Amino acid sequence: MRLTAPAAHRTGIRDTDGMAVASFVLGLVGLLVFNVFLGPAAIALAAVALRRGTARRGRARLGLALGVADLLVLLALVQADHTVSWSF
Repeated sequence: MRLTAPAAHRTGIRDTDGMAVASFVLGLVGLLVFNVFLGPAAIALAAVALRRGTARRGRARLGLALGVADLLVLLALVQADHTVSWSF
């Protein structure tokens, strides 16, 4: 009788949970800086985490939403300045 899951299964779940948290953090930071890079990265990590069945589905969905918000902020800045860069 085995009481724990196989090591490969535990590692896979932990990896997807890490992807969900990373997508959330990248999406959050991307609202402030480097949204052209961090937004798509957050979207990709969230999509992979959701596809692999993460236990942190809410965190992955927030990462996905923040990644999309990063791209919307970038779009708004491009429309305002007609350039991809901006200054404070």
